[in-house]
Amino acid sequence: MSSDDFSSVESSVKPTVDVANSAIESAAAAKTTAVSELESRIASLQKQEKDLKQRVEDLQASYSRSLQDQTQTVQADLGRLIKQGLLELERRKQALQTDLEQLERRQERIRAEMRTSFAGVSQDLAIRVQGFKDYLVGSLQDLASAAEQLELTSPEADRPPARAAEAIAASADQAAPAPAFAAQRFQEQTERIRSLLDQYRLRPDYYGPVWQLRRTFEPVHAEKISNWFFTQGGRGAVKSMGSRLQNVLIASTGISVLRTLYGDRLRTLILANTPERLGEWRRGLQDCLGISRLDFGSDRGLVLFEAPEPLAQRADRLLDREQLPFIIIDESEDKINLSLLQFPLWLAFAPDPMNPPADYDYY
Repeated sequence: MSSDDFSSVESSVKPTVDVANSAIESAAAAKTTAVSELESRIASLQKQEKDLKQRVEDLQASYSRSLQDQTQTVQADLGRLIKQGLLELERRKQALQTDLEQLERRQERIRAEMRTSFAGVSQDLAIRVQGFKDYLVGSLQDLASAAEQLELTSPEADRPPARAAEAIAASADQAAPAPAFAAQRFQEQTERIRSLLDQYRLRPDYYGPVWQLRRTFEPVHAEKISNWFFTQGGRGAVKSMGSRLQNVLIASTGISVLRTLYGDRLRTLILANTPERLGEWRRGLQDCLGISRLDFGSDRGLVLFEAPEPLAQRADRLLDREQLPFIIIDESEDKINLSLLQFPLWLAFAPDPMNPPADYDYY
């Protein structure tokens, strides 16, 4: 091959080589660019990974702190609840101990009373003896009446029945005395009433037997009921306390004392002019005396009336049956029926003229 041919071949191959070199250089540059981009992405991902790990650590630390705070809060609340529960249990324990001490003192008083006077048994015996005495007096009066109707020939024979009638009348006067608490001959009964009032005021028994006063009895109440017993002789008006609740408390005290003195012979008749006021009296007496609805009724210990006429008729029938009516008149009664004043026991609540009664509810 000649030099000219070789030159022509070289000239024809040289552009191809240049193109290949250029392509190689372009490929190397692209590869370098891709490597750079990959390195950048790797660095970014590594940074994200580091950030995520830091966030995870922060979240774990926050969760630990939150869990610790909640645990401490729960423990504090639980400790406070336990402390409150212990305090409540301690208060209940003290209340139970107080009730137990009261019951023990009451038991000792009952035992002492039974050892000294046998009050409960003696009261029952007294009631039975009184009933038997009333029966004997009635029988002797019938016998004396029958003897007086006999026609005897001897004038001297008329004298024994007369003497017998006088003796029977005297026995009748001694057998069934009318309540007269202010009289001197009822000194023993007066001392018993004062003892009961002192007991209600100084040693209240909130869990006592039925018909015994179960509420706090203040000196102002004691003064009013004592004046009614000893100054008015169980027949008179007392100035209202301005509250039906307070009036019921005073009346309940009188009922409790009279029930202690006369037992089941006592029948309490209450007069108020509306069913609502009678309902207040019923609820108040149940609360103060520990009685129930079964103790209210025509044949029970308490009867409620809206008008004075049927009350007076009921009181007359009770006296005929040798029972003792106790009439209580609410302060809402602005006029008192004169027929009620004939009975041996009545208590009227007089409204204060400076503070007239208002329509109020008991509860």
